Order: sequence, then structure tokens, then C-alpha cells
Amino acid sequence: MPSPAPSNVPWRTLAAGQVSRIRVWERGSGAIRTVHVSSERLFEAPNWRADGQLLVNAEGALWTLPSDGSQDPQRVDAPGLPPVNNDHVLAPDGTGVFASASDHHIWHVPFDGSPIRRATSEDGVWHFLHGVSPDGALLGYVRIELSGEDAWSRALIHTIRADGSDDRSVTTDPGPADGCEWTPDGSWILLNTEQFSTTPGHAQLARVRPDGTGIEQLTFDERVNWFPHIAPTGDVAVYLSFPPGTVGHPADRPVELRMVDVDDWTRPTTLLALDGGQGTINVPSWAPDGSAFAFVDYPFPDAPLPDEPAT
Repeated sequence: MPSPAPSNVPWRTLAAGQVSRIRVWERGSGAIRTVHVSSERLFEAPNWRADGQLLVNAEGALWTLPSDGSQDPQRVDAPGLPPVNNDHVLAPDGTGVFASASDHHIWHVPFDGSPIRRATSEDGVWHFLHGVSPDGALLGYVRIELSGEDAWSRALIHTIRADGSDDRSVTTDPGPADGCEWTPDGSWILLNTEQFSTTPGHAQLARVRPDGTGIEQLTFDERVNWFPHIAPTGDVAVYLSFPPGTVGHPADRPVELRMVDVDDWTRPTTLLALDGGQGTINVPSWAPDGSAFAFVDYPFPDAPLPDEPAT
């Protein structure tokens, strides 16, 4: 198992001998190409911009790099931005990104160099951003109250307007929820939740109307399923599947990237087995035309995993 990050470093780091690989899966051919490999920085959670740039996080900062791997990652200059984590989502108009930071708040970072803006104001709450509505008006986030015991088990999905107003609950007890993301037509929010299980940690995928009504379970298997991301074309989704018995979404596990037709979530196809989990595909990472998606894996030389698409 990898060693934890040093106590004085507020972000994840690579273990000795481990690398982070930013990679792209091509929908047309099933081919996988490696965009960037780093033995120094632990990159996480790709977003895919309309200009062909990928946006990732590492060392508490945001970085961009071409999706064809023609250049190394370049750090995004965002004066005043607290260290960010792997919860960041592009604004639909392409002008910037919303990112969760170590101060527990969500920030808006314009790409034109304009001043950053804090989008949330309530203290005592951790805001983990996972989705932005197609019209850019609403942010979907995982709300965790910082007071009380076992706060993580009480994680709920909320929406808030991009200007920080009108915070509303989408999910309620029982069971923690995470990974909220709108469908392209804005009619549903996809998520993972433990609401339908009595086994702690056994998350399954679901969908709910943005007003909190009509929640429906989508997957029904023994594996632990997280982070559903629907393609911009609206016909398929990819998600991260952990081994049975996994609690939460830990790092450095033998996980699977699975794809499913949104008309039948019970018949997934495993695209790839990899060493990953936390950081692999936390946020939307589809290309704008739905032709590919990006992900990150974290292999160890002494414990290789299959490196080709599953058959």
C-alpha cells in the first residue's frame, strides 16, 4: 500500500515508485492513449475543455495540458485561490471553472485571467462540487456538516445558484450521497448513494429530479459504484466501479471503468481494469463531442494491472 501524504502537505502525493498517468479512452475504437506520465506530481480528475485542453489538479493547484499530449501540464495562474482538490467542473460557456478548495468553499476561476470569485458563503459546511447545470445557473455539490460525529456518513446532495444564493437540498437521509451531475438535457441529476443498501459503503448509482423528487436506483450489483458521467451525446455513461466491500472511494485500488447504455443501466461493459480510485474520474471528463473521455491511473511497477481494454 502507498504511504500517506506527509502531514504538512494538504494534497495527495505519489508513493515511492508510483506514477500518475493521464489517459484518454477513444469511443470509436476503444483505444487508450497515454497523454502524460509523471513520477513527481499526482495529477487527478480531468475535465475536457472545448479548446481541446484537459484541466486537472495537482499539488493544490489547477493545471492544463493538450488532450493530445503535445505539451506538459502548465499551472493555471489564479492569485488568491486556496489549495484546490479534485472536485472541479467547467462552466458550460467555457469561460472558466468552478473548484472546491481547502477553505471548504467553491470558487470560480475565469480562464481569461480575471479575478477569482468565491461562489459560496456559508461557513461550517464543506462544499464538494460535482456538477454544473447545463445552463450554468446552478452548482450541484456534496454538502457535509463539519460539526457532529461521523460527518461523512451524513453527506447530502445540494444545489446552489452560481452566485451563491438559493441553497437547496436534493437528497435527504438515509445514506450518504456523492458524485452529483446533471444529464445533458437538465432533467435529471445522476449520483451515487447508499440509500438503497443496508451495508455501509455499498454505493449504487441513481438519478433524481433536480427538485429532489423521483429518485430511482439505476445499478443493482455487488460492486461499489461511484461517479456516473453521462456523455454529451446523452446515450451512454461511464462510471467507476470498486470491488465489493469497498467503503467510500479510496485511492490505489483495483477498480474498473464501466460504460452503460442509459436506457439499461443493468448491463454495463467493463472498458478497463486499472489501479486507481480516488482521482481517477471524480468529475465530468468527456470530450465535448462525446468521442472520448479522460481518466487518470496510478500504477505501481511491482503490481501491474491489465493495460488493454477488456474483452
